[in-house]
Amino acid sequence: MKKTILFTILMIAATITNINAQSDVSTAASADLLVAMVISQTSPLNFGSSVLTDAAGGTIELPSNSTTRIYGGGVATSAASPAPTNAAYTVTGNANQTYAVVLPTTTTVTHTSVTTGVFEMDITLMKARFSGAAEDATISNLSSDGNDSFTVGGTLTVLPNQVGGQYTGTFQVSVDYN
Repeated sequence: MKKTILFTILMIAATITNINAQSDVSTAASADLLVAMVISQTSPLNFGSSVLTDAAGGTIELPSNSTTRIYGGGVATSAASPAPTNAAYTVTGNANQTYAVVLPTTTTVTHTSVTTGVFEMDITLMKARFSGAAEDATISNLSSDGNDSFTVGGTLTVLPNQVGGQYTGTFQVSVDYN
């Protein structure tokens, strides 16, 4: 019996020694760190002064890359101040990264002192033009130093019997990595 127990112990010890085979694999690890994007406005959106020539109203289009307005309906150009300006922005972030800009679909501007009659106008069809681009777009690339810029235009709708005067409002523009 002692021989059987000793034989069993030796067999178990021999088996345990053979189980010691190992295998290793090298696994890659990585991380991407994006710095927070920063957008700064360098110029406000201003459709400038225009003249209501017909009580029926009309539209004023300010292209994203030009301050030459396009008029429709009963609205015409005016030489009075202020001159039109495109909203302009600078963007910083990670070099060579693609990003998107989000513009509102509608922005309302309100007369600064009148609260009766037709005292609100909507800005719609807002479009962005990135620096050096030939067309309007919503996606661009940050340069090798992590910078870019763009301008914004849109269409202002003047309603029938719109009250004359100054109108103001605000809107949000956001940027984020794609």
